Amino acid sequence: MTTEIRMPQFGESVTEGTIGRWLKRPGETVQKYEPLLEIVTDKVDTELPSPVSGTLLELIVAEGETVRVGTLLARIVPADTGQSPFLSPVVARLLAENRLNPAQITGSGQNGRVTKQDVLHAIAKIEESVSAPTSSALSPQPSALSPQPSVPNDAELIPLSPMRRAIAEHMERSIRTAPHVTAVIEVDLSRVVAHRTASRDTFAAQGVRLTFTPYFIQAALAGLQAAPLLNGSFSPEGIILHRRTHIGVAVSLPEGLIVPVLHDADERNLLGLARSLGDLVERVRTHQLRPDETQGGTFTLTNHGTSGSLFATPIINQPQSGILGVGAIVKRPVVVSYGTVDAIAIKPMCYLSLTFDHRVADGAVGNAFLAAAKRFLET
Repeated sequence: MTTEIRMPQFGESVTEGTIGRWLKRPGETVQKYEPLLEIVTDKVDTELPSPVSGTLLELIVAEGETVRVGTLLARIVPADTGQSPFLSPVVARLLAENRLNPAQITGSGQNGRVTKQDVLHAIAKIEESVSAPTSSALSPQPSALSPQPSVPNDAELIPLSPMRRAIAEHMERSIRTAPHVTAVIEVDLSRVVAHRTASRDTFAAQGVRLTFTPYFIQAALAGLQAAPLLNGSFSPEGIILHRRTHIGVAVSLPEGLIVPVLHDADERNLLGLARSLGDLVERVRTHQLRPDETQGGTFTLTNHGTSGSLFATPIINQPQSGILGVGAIVKRPVVVSYGTVDAIAIKPMCYLSLTFDHRVADGAVGNAFLAAAKRFLET
């Protein structure tokens, strides 16, 4: 008797998943709750644990394939429970390679255990019944390969990972869907830098690391109050204006970007935002984020300046209408005014770039958003 592993339901809006990587191979033993495979859903890399201890018998879905929730992924022969005798790795591998069910083989080993000889005997009987060699009757036939791209001799082809493929499809779809326009504003972060410096120890005493990102989330919230259309989504019937504000924050990983969502971000103060953000980022980087935690965002923030870029033109995260890019914080000389007197001062400066859907809003709305965000950060 085998245990079937099926594509789980990770959230109400998640209907399919991609096999990122199998962590076990046919014939290998697996312990209950031990990670069995990695599943990619909407750019989230999640490990699926084994529900039982036993031996992996068969992989049904290959790495890179995308299947719907409930699809059979693999079969496991449970460890000895009185119903399913334990299989050695060699036996399990033979069964998997020849697509045999151990429950249909009479075991000659101790307590009815299926041995290698039992499997070989079963294979021989199948060969006799079909009058064909094992290589043609039992070995899986190669499938037709899709045409391979032409790669020069001095180049190499890097296969797309499931995450990179999902990102590529999402970005391409966004550019095709919405007319993008980007507006940029410069911000003096003197007060933010001073506030963070004065508050870091207080936050750390509560177990929270205070970064600049929560300040920019609050700035985005101020912008959305001034320009609520950018918290909406375009539809042929009209603009869907969301009453709740869920801010997605792009987190960079070596294999790509993941955008976890801070739900009802406008209901949290700076400490609450920093605490929730720290928890999400940690779980993204340890592959413990739940797929439904990337769902439902109404606006996105991407802090590309952490890698040094000054400003960018981010791509909208569909079906949202706007995304705020935050550039590097750089000290540079700027002109400041004291009444009628101008002077040059060294200030920590930053560019904010707002990309928005021109079907939803015009330049005046985008500028209102940026002006409110700038006002918040500077005052």
